[in-house]
Amino acid sequence: MSESYLPTHEWARIEGDLITIGLSPFAVGEVGEVIHVELPAIGDEVTRGKPCAEIESVKSVNDFYSPIDGTVVAINESLREMPQQVNSDPLGAGWFAKVRSKATAPLHGLLSAADYQSRITA
Repeated sequence: MSESYLPTHEWARIEGDLITIGLSPFAVGEVGEVIHVELPAIGDEVTRGKPCAEIESVKSVNDFYSPIDGTVVAINESLREMPQQVNSDPLGAGWFAKVRSKATAPLHGLLSAADYQSRITA
C-alpha cells in the first residue's frame, strides 16, 4: 500500500475503484489521544483541501481536510465506538472514509510518501 499526502497530514490511497482517506501517523502523534471523530456522511461531496471531518482529542479539536475531490461512498462506522483506532492504526483500521472520484488521476498533486516523510522530518 502506498499513500499520498496533503501537506496538512491527511492521506489518500487508491484501493480498486475507490480512494480511502485518513489521518497520517505523524498528525496522530501531534493531536494526541483521539476521543471522537465526526465523519462526513455517505453521499457528501468532498473537495481537496476543504474540511470534511473533525477530530477531537484530549488536547484539541481539529479539522480533517479531504485530500481528494469526490463523493463519500463509505465511512468507517467503527470509529464511532472505537475512535482510538485512529491512534493505534492510522493507515489501517483508523481510516475515515472511502471516496469515489471522477478524476482520471485523483492523487495528482499530492505529496508522495517519500516527499511527505522528508517534509515532516526536515
